[in-house]
Amino acid sequence: LAELETLDNGKPIFESRYVDIPMVADVLRYYAGLATKIHGETVNTNETAFTYTLREPVGVVGMIVPWNFPLLLASWKVGPALACGNTVVLKPAEQTPLSTLRFGELAIGAGLPAGVLNIVTGGAATGEAIVQHPGVDKIAFTGSTAVGKEIMRSAAESMKRVTLELGGKSPNIVCADSDLDSAIKGAITGIFYGKGEVCNAGSRLFIESKVRDEFTEKLVGRAKKMQPADPLDPKTRMGAIVSQQQMQTVLGYIEAGKKEGARLVAGGNRVSVDGSKGFFIEPTIFSDVTNEMKIAQEEIFGPVLSIISFDDVEQAVDQANRNPYGLAAAVWTRDIKKAHHISRQLRAGTVWINTYGLMDAALPFGGYKQSGFGRELGAHAVEHYTELKSVWLNMG
Repeated sequence: LAELETLDNGKPIFESRYVDIPMVADVLRYYAGLATKIHGETVNTNETAFTYTLREPVGVVGMIVPWNFPLLLASWKVGPALACGNTVVLKPAEQTPLSTLRFGELAIGAGLPAGVLNIVTGGAATGEAIVQHPGVDKIAFTGSTAVGKEIMRSAAESMKRVTLELGGKSPNIVCADSDLDSAIKGAITGIFYGKGEVCNAGSRLFIESKVRDEFTEKLVGRAKKMQPADPLDPKTRMGAIVSQQQMQTVLGYIEAGKKEGARLVAGGNRVSVDGSKGFFIEPTIFSDVTNEMKIAQEEIFGPVLSIISFDDVEQAVDQANRNPYGLAAAVWTRDIKKAHHISRQLRAGTVWINTYGLMDAALPFGGYKQSGFGRELGAHAVEHYTELKSVWLNMG
């Protein structure tokens, strides 16, 4: 599975083998355990009635997953849907179907009944057919905000239930009193893990002015050591962009950053790996970025980091929130009171304190604002894959 994921997506085999696929297993184990704990409750209303609630499957769930974490994001949806008793129609991205198809074969081998998990491949037309089909009761989608809006409009025709995990432009706030070495490591992970093709990538790095120069110098030094290489080499930490189209999109944003006056301090170029024609881009860092620039406002979905300096942490929080997205954020400080204060102010579905990118099957994940709605992972996901029924029994 890990090799298929890397062949499909271009991510380093190290990430596929030691992060993505192990979490797929964790998620499926979690929901296998939760399946027997999904229930209603009795509610005492009055003396003349016995009342209770039931949680029932929503029905047929159409799932559309993106190309950046093909099998992992499929597991986030398939796990709770099956645990709640639904049937599934799963469409992987047309660029990355291999691991999902293999997953379907493994499900058959494990004894999953025929018709419970159905996998269909194709592009936008296939996804549109799933969304519009009258036999589909719910849509679970991960992808761009633009496509998410189209799905909402289409699903509204038949009042399908919808959960959307969409784009992000996550702020990563580094205060001067933080452990700078740890924050540098977190900033590198936040933007360059998965080649930056991650919805919660820490693509806006807010650095307190008094440590900006020192932090930037060390950060650039680390980034320059992360040169793209063969994704199938276990030593590689920066793989290939998923497609030529996506590579051109990322390079276009890099040119836009230059034109807007941001200072390119690392990377910025397409590179060749061992003479190949693969789609490789250097880890790229811009400094002297303002929060209004295109590279600071729009989701790039590539290894491009924008550094924005600040003098006052309230100013940083205000600028961090001045963005249409609200998927994730991070803050680095040794002052725990300050950390909790900032985390409450940030308009984001997940806030990491003195770390970046940690995930757990038991903890919900989802966005504020145009990063979508509904939650995946954790027990809260059950709410999105069940209908809640109230039952009254007359005792009079």
